[in-house]
Amino acid sequence: MKFSEEIKRRRTFGIISHPDAGKTTLTEKLLLFGGAIQEAGAVKSNKIKKGATSDFMEIERQRGISVATSVLAFEYEGTKINILDTPGHKDFAEDTFRTLTAVDSVIVVIDVAKGVEEQTEKLVEVCRMRNIPMIVFINKLDREGKDAFELLDEIEQKLNLTVTPLSFPIGMGYDFKGIYNIWEQNVNLFTGDPRKDIEETVEISDLASKELDQLIGERAANTLREELELVHGVYPEFDKEAYLAGNLQPVFFGSALNNFGVRELLDCFITIAPTPRPKESDSRKVEPDEKDFTGFVFKIHANMDPKHRDRLAFIKIVSGKFERNKPYLHVRHGKNLKFSSPNAFFAEKKEIVDVSYPGDIVGLHDTGNFKIGDTLTEGEELQYKGIPSFSPEHFRYINNADPMKSKQLEKGIDQLMDEGVAQLFTLELNGRKVIGTVGALQFEVIQYRLEHEYGAKCTYENLNVHKACWVDPEDPKSEEFKDFKRVKSKFLAHDKRGQLVFLADSAFSLQMAQQKYPHIKFHFVSEFK
Repeated sequence: MKFSEEIKRRRTFGIISHPDAGKTTLTEKLLLFGGAIQEAGAVKSNKIKKGATSDFMEIERQRGISVATSVLAFEYEGTKINILDTPGHKDFAEDTFRTLTAVDSVIVVIDVAKGVEEQTEKLVEVCRMRNIPMIVFINKLDREGKDAFELLDEIEQKLNLTVTPLSFPIGMGYDFKGIYNIWEQNVNLFTGDPRKDIEETVEISDLASKELDQLIGERAANTLREELELVHGVYPEFDKEAYLAGNLQPVFFGSALNNFGVRELLDCFITIAPTPRPKESDSRKVEPDEKDFTGFVFKIHANMDPKHRDRLAFIKIVSGKFERNKPYLHVRHGKNLKFSSPNAFFAEKKEIVDVSYPGDIVGLHDTGNFKIGDTLTEGEELQYKGIPSFSPEHFRYINNADPMKSKQLEKGIDQLMDEGVAQLFTLELNGRKVIGTVGALQFEVIQYRLEHEYGAKCTYENLNVHKACWVDPEDPKSEEFKDFKRVKSKFLAHDKRGQLVFLADSAFSLQMAQQKYPHIKFHFVSEFK
């Protein structure tokens, strides 16, 4: 197959939502259609101990939440689909924001009963900032929930989106009869038997036909006709250009757990979703069909396989072909690296791949060369931008609980920080280590992983810090900067890259510092360099 055709058949997208809206369940059902897995693990039900295919960390199984972003790929009707399933839990927002730099489009999952929730609002805002095309999937229709029109209004108002329904529910909850697929003009009847629902759809191109009455009963048929008339009157026609520009969001209804409405979503998705998109670098815009390979690291995950102490750096390929055993330039280090066993991910299995194309995600075994945001190229010195580290909101001193294991602890902390799980600050005054996270649950994850993956135990001590800001003086030799360093010496630390960080103990002291030292900039995102 030609290079250009390989690019055209790829779709790389992320699934985002508030926790519990059914993201992981939807991911599983998509894999099921792609034949990548044979049966889905019931994510929450305790009867089945299998756990969802995409949740592979012990802590995720215990709590029924996704902590790490998993990368899954499958083939469907000649299209190669790469899914990034992100954690919904707000404590892991940073991982999710980074993942959004690696996707070409997004599916937003919304719970029919709860509607738009706070975490969804934050994530959609990030997608809107970057004009990422979005499709909305309203989930759990077999439960009692809000009225379809009410939900569509809420999505428009709270998320600031322009929606157009491409499918519409027939009844809801107890009266749920099925879905009318506006996109393909057919009816999919809901039987409640997940094995049967997948195949049986009935073509109905003429809504006035008596066939509709026979299928769902006269009352439901009349309601559906009225509602669809309203849909066509109120919402804009679907326009692919507007969707790709991020200005129009198609909406689908369904129930992922019952495998219902998922095929409609998938069929429409492979038709309209964008192929791999160009990306801005610090020197130019890079197009996917350029012949030279470029890619960037958006995630690092240590110990994917607890039996082997391995670290994988996840690389999103932006342009060109990535080939096994070919040397590529690690731009930050300025040296060439070769990879003998690049991995691709098919459900829970990893496979070694010889060639990967733009849009694909490749896992590279890493001995500590990579950090999040690193760029690999065929020799060109360019750096991709847009992978931020956010200013943490929770801070604790980290102490070694077992002096015999200080080496393991150091290595563990080092690797977990490279993964971007949290940020490490070393105080200038006494060299004590401080960990800053975006969410409090991260501390638990770090403690758990240090013990189970590195055999090191740690304890935490609270530290009163309001915000960490990166310090950026106009003139590092100025008297003003020297004064700042002297006065604030006990609040200064260095991050892992050696950048100076000011740990302000309150909003007031940060404000005072900003007023007193006008020639020093304080950044809340470490992307300014």
